[in-house]
Amino acid sequence: MTKNIMIEGMKCEHCAKFVAKALQAVDGVESVAVDLAAKKAEVQTKANVSNDDLTAAVVESGFEVVEIKDV
Repeated sequence: MTKNIMIEGMKCEHCAKFVAKALQAVDGVESVAVDLAAKKAEVQTKANVSNDDLTAAVVESGFEVVEIKDV
């Protein structure tokens, strides 16, 4: 399953890497690609990963989730 997570607060490549690392640590996440310019992360997950778990990882990293879309 692919999810696009719209994220506010990322200002630099370090921020993007920090978000990617946090999302990769969530059980069931298979891959993460963060697009700093588009302010989003594309996450490949197994079916059992909840939006709440993904949101918590981003928020704990110090950033804000605006929206999560299933693709």
